[in-house]
Amino acid sequence: MTPSQFSCPVWRRPDRERIVVAPVRSREVVDLVIVGAGFQGLSTALAAARNGLVVRVVEARDIGEGASGLNGGQVIPGLKYDPEWLIARFGEEKGERLIDFASRTADAVFDLIEGEGLDVEYLRNGWIQAAHTHTAMDNAEERTTQWSARGADVTLLNASDIALMTGAHGYLGGWLDRRAGVINPLAFVCELARLAIAAGARIATNETVTDLRQESGAWTVLLSGGHSISARAVLVATNAYSGRLVPGLAQSIVPLHSFQIATAPLSEAQQEIILPHGQAVSDSRRILVYYRKSPDGRLVLGGRGRMSEPQGEEDWDHLRRAMLRIFPDLAGIPVERRWFGRVAVTPDHLPHVHEPEKGLLMVAGCQGRGVGLMTAMGPHLATYIETGDRAVLPLPVSAIHPIPLHSLRQIGVAAAIAWYRLLDSLEK
Repeated sequence: MTPSQFSCPVWRRPDRERIVVAPVRSREVVDLVIVGAGFQGLSTALAAARNGLVVRVVEARDIGEGASGLNGGQVIPGLKYDPEWLIARFGEEKGERLIDFASRTADAVFDLIEGEGLDVEYLRNGWIQAAHTHTAMDNAEERTTQWSARGADVTLLNASDIALMTGAHGYLGGWLDRRAGVINPLAFVCELARLAIAAGARIATNETVTDLRQESGAWTVLLSGGHSISARAVLVATNAYSGRLVPGLAQSIVPLHSFQIATAPLSEAQQEIILPHGQAVSDSRRILVYYRKSPDGRLVLGGRGRMSEPQGEEDWDHLRRAMLRIFPDLAGIPVERRWFGRVAVTPDHLPHVHEPEKGLLMVAGCQGRGVGLMTAMGPHLATYIETGDRAVLPLPVSAIHPIPLHSLRQIGVAAAIAWYRLLDSLEK
């Protein structure tokens, strides 16, 4: 079996008309070129086109074949860090602004789905961060306290609460963030593309950007098909799929593979016990697993996989073992789907906004919150591209800092994942 046979997620594509793509046929002149048609690129394209900009999107694959269509569809607000840490890092004014933005990222997704009537299955019943140790439980209590003080709809869960809400084994408690939820990510990215096209953006798929050149105050975007585009601004929305287009960008992040499995549909009795109210769950282990139910009643479970592309079904065996640790009663249920995508992690676990040259913009690093984060960033990026006012960006613009010995860093990450997985297995 080849790796391409393991890119068949359980998610349904929308039942609307096909997305009408517009290949680049000659030299075009536009206001904005967006490289990458994922959540970040399409959300920005939609906002920019509605603001009156002439927008061209160039995607190297088909819509939904990158991380946006291959992820778990968990819509989680906030960032990896809690409010008080962000204020200590960024200061009172910038920290509060970032906290306010981060607290509303899930709203951006669900408001768009509901307001536009998108053909996207979704459920906004919250996200549970499950604690498997007393230290993790203390962290959950502190996180609940900090967000509760800011008016967020969050609740601390004890062992009985989390057992009833998840049907899972091995947790001491956790916390529930009711602002969160789940969506069909493939349907959402396809519907974002449809909205952007309806707003006037043009999207070319299966076309690779080979070079970016700044000439006479404008950017020339060269394409693999031999054509080119001239633009005032370029947004490189490639995140973990960044190559050599922007010097140092790919070396400033660590790309990791997120593997996922989906079981056969659960029985009615299993549905009543496992996630009966449809929340998403992430656990507190060093190498965490995350899980939810799909719209057709399957258990979908994901986590870190091997650094290289998978070669066979056995590369997902660690996820099945994790599933049986959490839900031992599922021993007899078959795994029917396996797939993987790529995610970007930054050294400080924060999203980074870069503008290495005027008119060349990018955001990288989601740390598991890409659905909400990148959807919410789009309108801010569009406004900044239009006005040039950095005050509209919720995150500061920073220089690109390549990770020293980046190629060796990936070997180290693989070793660290194996070590952390061993430590996790020893914890009860």
